[in-house]
Amino acid sequence: MSEIIDNFGGLPPEHSNPADSRVVVLPVPYDLTSTWMKGADKGPQAIIKASQTVELYDIETDSQVHLHGIYTDQPAVQGDEPPEKMVETVRGKVAAHLANDKFVVLLGGEHSVSIGAIQAHASRFAGMSVLQLDAHSDLREEYEGSRYNHACVMARARELCPITQVGIRSMDLSEKPSMVPGQVFFAERLQGGTSWIEDVVARLTDQVYITIDLDVFDPAVMPSTGTPEPGGLLWYDVLALMRAVCRRKTVVGLDVVEMCPVKGAWAPEFLAAKLIFKILTYKLGARTC
Repeated sequence: MSEIIDNFGGLPPEHSNPADSRVVVLPVPYDLTSTWMKGADKGPQAIIKASQTVELYDIETDSQVHLHGIYTDQPAVQGDEPPEKMVETVRGKVAAHLANDKFVVLLGGEHSVSIGAIQAHASRFAGMSVLQLDAHSDLREEYEGSRYNHACVMARARELCPITQVGIRSMDLSEKPSMVPGQVFFAERLQGGTSWIEDVVARLTDQVYITIDLDVFDPAVMPSTGTPEPGGLLWYDVLALMRAVCRRKTVVGLDVVEMCPVKGAWAPEFLAAKLIFKILTYKLGARTC
């Protein structure tokens, strides 16, 4: 048996070197501002490990997206530095990869890690919008004394560009005035069909940054998050939305955050890894040679 290489997908050098790879996976193992269950800093490595067991061939598209090249960068931060510094560090690292025309996949960590990535993308892609998949609205102006808390990520994103929120089912009353009518798709209204997907896509600009808090999924399929909420979306619902967005819009960046590994529960980590492979496949198109 060949030795597994410790990068996203367990890819050999010809498909994972920084010069030739179209995609960069950037881990951000950060968990300082989480307010309930800790452990999201272990999420990036858990997803990377799980990705090494995902089959590289995609049945749906008859393709192998890893042939575009997926480079796994070193973690952006080490330890619990102040959130303001973490945001600045992430912004700089993401901006450097964008300058080299890479498609960046950020792996969290708690949701605050998305702020710097969104800032970097907004600076490069004028007119960009953000599509948030999440159980929580994350629209607080500040929380526990910080504007860069995980509960504030969409408040910071909204300062830069339009946002569309999908799967929301938990919020504080103080966040309600910040919600834009027609741009919020509450989870309870998304049950029993996928007709809502066209409405979501219609509200996005031509260029879209996607931020996925894994607690958008129902805890029955994704229990490994720090703040789970009942009544979430299921696998094929999320895939259908991702497929539609990638086909009709230009997806410029992606993050997947809030994986909080639970010992002995491997399926959620595998789900997160396969989700990233699927979105990359929809984004980059089939490649079979």
